[in-house]
Amino acid sequence: MSLPTAYIGLNHIDIETIGQIANMKCKIALSDDDCFVNKITKGPQLIKQLLAEGRVIYGVTTGLGASCETVVEAELMQQYPNNVIQYHGSALGPLFSPEETRAIIAARLVSLAKGNSGVRMELLQALACLLQHDILPRIPQEGSVGASGDLSHLSYIGAVICGFRTVNYLGKVMKTSEVLEIVGAKPIVLEYKEALGIINGTSAMTGVAILAWQRAQRLSQLATRVTALAITALKGNRYHYEKELFEVKNHKGMQLVAERIRSDLSISAPEYHTNERIQDRYSTRCAPHVIGVLEDVLSFTKGVIETELNSTNDNPVIDVNVGRVYHGGMFYGGHIAMAMDTLKVQVASVADLLDRQMAILVNTNYNNGLPADLTGATGSRKAINHGLKGLQVTMSGWTAEALKMCMPATVFSRSTESHNQDKVSMGTIAARDCRRVIELTEQVVAGMLIAVRQALDLRLKQGEAISISESADSFLKLISNDVAEFTDDIFLEPILRKLIESINEMPHSIY
Repeated sequence: MSLPTAYIGLNHIDIETIGQIANMKCKIALSDDDCFVNKITKGPQLIKQLLAEGRVIYGVTTGLGASCETVVEAELMQQYPNNVIQYHGSALGPLFSPEETRAIIAARLVSLAKGNSGVRMELLQALACLLQHDILPRIPQEGSVGASGDLSHLSYIGAVICGFRTVNYLGKVMKTSEVLEIVGAKPIVLEYKEALGIINGTSAMTGVAILAWQRAQRLSQLATRVTALAITALKGNRYHYEKELFEVKNHKGMQLVAERIRSDLSISAPEYHTNERIQDRYSTRCAPHVIGVLEDVLSFTKGVIETELNSTNDNPVIDVNVGRVYHGGMFYGGHIAMAMDTLKVQVASVADLLDRQMAILVNTNYNNGLPADLTGATGSRKAINHGLKGLQVTMSGWTAEALKMCMPATVFSRSTESHNQDKVSMGTIAARDCRRVIELTEQVVAGMLIAVRQALDLRLKQGEAISISESADSFLKLISNDVAEFTDDIFLEPILRKLIESINEMPHSIY
């Protein structure tokens, strides 16, 4: 099947497009629009003109950071960009995943394609070539303070398009120079401001943020569906989610979650029954209020992330329309940092919600007639089987770890680089923290999938009817492929790992 093509130029690029590029579900190409081509062409020309006039341009005629008073002699300007790329290559830690690496490259390409960075079309083509041939720089995750951008991380991309370092290609670690030769590409020699153009931006944090946002979107919907299944298993009060009730408090995310729960529970206009528990515990009754906050944060942070993605995050900025160079701080990652710190808190809150639901499901004081720890064992074998007792403990451990990581990364700003970068965003750390909180919450969801599947099976064995929507029932049957019915205790780890794989293969929107 032929993949769609995403054209990158002066046009707006959304989160979904970067997600498709990251997961190799679309191809990329540079736009051939005349306005785009002309703007890119004028940038390097303007820099050469200004240099000929003797103008001072940061990072071209000067040293970097606190060294900006140092003058770079004309005969060293051609060598200078390579030095900039090399001395920033000091990151450590595990490598970004292939998906994250593609998203980072794509985010840098989108920013540079705005035509305000003074880089040549050849540089944009070199970045596009990495994505077109899936040549992935091996970028360590640790070492960015989020201003002046993701200097160290992005320097690894710069090194690769210059033919240095190693890359992942066709499942192997290979020398960049060899891979470029295989695909028929040549290393480029950076000119003037092009090293800064590559490294002086927020593209690493933005690429990671985009993929984290998409996973959080899916998590919100999974948590909603799991909650509906938990309500069913607990024989919960279905009148907590009525449309008329949620019309009195106008938070759109909360209303959306309540609507999804009503849909999964097949509620249209329920009639009251006097034998219903009048109010359930908060972890189910107030689930729309908890997950709804995440939904509203998703809506807000999407705009923040897409604005950053489609911005010129660089310094200096080259304005070809008026022939000026602006020296400022557009590389600052404060908005992504805020978005990721905010998002991770609400994801962790949802993990806590599901952990509380699990505690109710396994406890005979609260689970409305289900066996202790949801064990399927009966008779004398019940004494030696403990069902999901161990799973409930480990889920609490994952939840605690997620909650522990809710301290905002932004409050840990450090003064760096001779107090030139004396207030920094920590945006990349925030994005990585958010991703980790999401990973832990996905594990909590996997545990809940086992629990609700087991609880609903036990209800059926008790001869009770299960009333859920066709969509929720189809989802449950899909999960049943990974969660086999069990009565005696079993090793749950392999099932959990399979469920996590299945979660990450699901579409980002399940409703």
